[in-house]
Amino acid sequence: MILKINWIDDDFLHLPILQFGDDLEQKILSPLSYIREHESKWVLEFDLPLVEKKDIAVSIDSNETLVVEAKLKEVYTDSKGGRQYQFEYFKKSLPIPKNVDVEEISARFSDGRLTITMPKSFQGNPINIE
Repeated sequence: MILKINWIDDDFLHLPILQFGDDLEQKILSPLSYIREHESKWVLEFDLPLVEKKDIAVSIDSNETLVVEAKLKEVYTDSKGGRQYQFEYFKKSLPIPKNVDVEEISARFSDGRLTITMPKSFQGNPINIE
């Protein structure tokens, strides 16, 4: 199963644009995202072009929720020769399915794509037949 999702957390839809003069502007990233369920794992992918690995955080909170955050800072020169800074921010919180082995969740960032793998844990106990 493949779900193609383009999302932003509701909490961040109402963030004000921050400005200090005309030097700073904050926007919200809305990366293309995929969730794939395989027989033995869930795979989440986020397209984050221009974002550096050091600006990405993946964590699990106390409510067994996977939290993915990324930020992008772009610096450019305007037509008057002044420096402009633009910040973009992304945060997504996803409940971890009950059948996931939380200790084995892994993340990899390569070529602008963050891939999070959540292996499914074995459910149930085998019954020996005599």
